[in-house]
Amino acid sequence: MADHASERPTQSGAAPILVASNRGPVSFRTEDDGTLSLRRGGGGLVSGLSAIDDPNAVWVCAALSDADRAAARQAPDGRLDRAGHDVGGQAVRMLDIDPETFARAYNGVANSTLWFVHHLLYDIPTKPAFDAGFRTEWAAYRAYNTAFAEALAAEAAPGAAVLVQDYHLSLAPALLRSLRPDLRIGHFSHTPWAPPEYYRLLPDDVAAEVLEGILGADRAAFLTRRWALAFADCCERVLGASVDRDALTVTLPQPSAGGGPIGRTTRLGVHGLGADGAFLRERAHRPDVDERLTALREAVGDRRTVVRVDRTELSKNIVRGLLAYRHLLRTRPEWLDRVVHIAFAYPSRTDLAEYREYTAEVQRLAAEINAEFATADWQPLILHVDDDFPRSLAAYRLADVALVNPVRDGMNLVAKEVPVVSDHGCALVLSREAGAHEELADDAITVNPFDVIATADALARALAMPPADRADRTGRLAAAATALPPQQWFLDQLNAL
Repeated sequence: MADHASERPTQSGAAPILVASNRGPVSFRTEDDGTLSLRRGGGGLVSGLSAIDDPNAVWVCAALSDADRAAARQAPDGRLDRAGHDVGGQAVRMLDIDPETFARAYNGVANSTLWFVHHLLYDIPTKPAFDAGFRTEWAAYRAYNTAFAEALAAEAAPGAAVLVQDYHLSLAPALLRSLRPDLRIGHFSHTPWAPPEYYRLLPDDVAAEVLEGILGADRAAFLTRRWALAFADCCERVLGASVDRDALTVTLPQPSAGGGPIGRTTRLGVHGLGADGAFLRERAHRPDVDERLTALREAVGDRRTVVRVDRTELSKNIVRGLLAYRHLLRTRPEWLDRVVHIAFAYPSRTDLAEYREYTAEVQRLAAEINAEFATADWQPLILHVDDDFPRSLAAYRLADVALVNPVRDGMNLVAKEVPVVSDHGCALVLSREAGAHEELADDAITVNPFDVIATADALARALAMPPADRADRTGRLAAAATALPPQQWFLDQLNAL
């Protein structure tokens, strides 16, 4: 890893507002002639940061690819905006972290440990097993967080506001506070938070260090109150912290084994990220979406549609969704040749074996369903395992039913996006384990994501829902889904500091 000790600031930088996240707003690729080309990213964070009108704000992120690392090395102190790159008017500092250190931190800890803990994904009889290899990965995770903390400390003006994002950077708030106690620091968790009995699968010292890392922030925020309270419960059980569940505060009143913040109170917050309604409605009616919508309509004919759009992420529960659809066809013959399931499952984390195996299982089961039920004139299931955002928007517009059945999800924006984009109204079948359920439950059909038969029943109810009822529900769902758009979501966090 690069020597970040030399980056420790002797004096503060000039940025009054900073954002830190693993993935930044831009990425690079190496062209055939060896030059680097830049691409802008999307998503809630990118949209949210656009609400900041301070030209001195800085976004600190990691270089994710060889091309990113090359761009970071060419830029003064990794500052892409100072190297002549068009980063959309935002100052971006990209950290050139040693690739092996990054891989161990990102895959070994963030995605294979913390993600699995918070989404309750472990196959408990055999996993996890925290051995010497894990300790090597944990050291890399600590080094990765240290690199962020030092870069933020170097960039921040006195008393600056720093918003640290997600489980990749759970140690960064406390590390940053030790370097710059003058800063106002917030941390936001985009995932669920595990209950104490599951969270304590982690080694005791690691479990404490993660909590103490986040408690280094003045304010720790979550997508739902449920996840905020789960975090508080873990602090109480693991650290012996004092918790005020009404005021949503956590205080460490005595020295802790991990040497974390002592006697400080961290406020907890809740910000339920919403869909960007204006962007989605405009984007969903561009020519490329219209072309894909025409193709989907030709494939579906006059049949009803059940739509799902997910990454092939273990927590998204695609396999049980397919099993529920198969049960629907097996037990309700009235829907044979009258419905098509459109399933878009975009590749995710293909460098992890569990994800490759899961994607293969999705494809195998989809082929079985088509083999069992297809006729010369009807393909009951259309599966695509590739990324095509315009095609997803076309499916949103066409959907009669949206199936969103994660086993656990911090929010799930698909549940919010479909009602916003729907042309004629869409019935939402929604897992009670999605964070979005807290806001959308009144107008969705709730399912237990593990109950295949009950999910099939919910699909049947949704397919049979009268058009007027679907349209009324969709209007209310869309209003709830856009209540806190990304820009306001971000500003609310900033203002709360």
